[in-house]
Amino acid sequence: MNKLQIVLSGIVRNNPTFVLMLGMCPTLGTTTSAINGAGMGAATMAVLILSNAVISLVKNIIPSKVRIPAYIVIIAAFVTVVELCMRAYLPDLYRTLGVFIPLIVVNCIILGRAEGFAAKNGVLASALDGVGIGLGFTLSLTVIGAVREAFGSGSVFGQIFISGDGMLIFVLAPGAFLVLGYLMVLFNKLTAKMKS
Repeated sequence: MNKLQIVLSGIVRNNPTFVLMLGMCPTLGTTTSAINGAGMGAATMAVLILSNAVISLVKNIIPSKVRIPAYIVIIAAFVTVVELCMRAYLPDLYRTLGVFIPLIVVNCIILGRAEGFAAKNGVLASALDGVGIGLGFTLSLTVIGAVREAFGSGSVFGQIFISGDGMLIFVLAPGAFLVLGYLMVLFNKLTAKMKS
């Protein structure tokens, strides 16, 4: 695969939310608004890029018996860096996302990409895989958050475009499942048309 195909694969063919259905906990828990979805996606993408690159660098010196624990330690180090940066520079977003930031450590997207791609490929390809999967995750969360925010409060990214009360269900947990389900169907229909 060339470099562009690696990135595009993470956005479309291997989209973590709409195709692979990974990372559902932060997807459903943090997408009450577009900014929350974008923030969670960006934090995850930063960890993905950095951990994929480092794991690709050290894959040959890690004994196979401690491979997964070593990957988790590397991922946890980058999650801590991202968490501290968010706490310092984006305190409101950090408070809103709360416990979901430290939970990036155990996000199956990151560990899956470390094991499935970074452990088998070079540094540049692994970093690009992190970019692609991270962009796919960020775009998915942002779109889900934008739809939930639009129907739930009549605004997107805090900009009000419909006055009055929104539909409360979209702000609550059932709304997350409804929006995810409909967007998953739409995404898969559009990608099937692109392939044919």
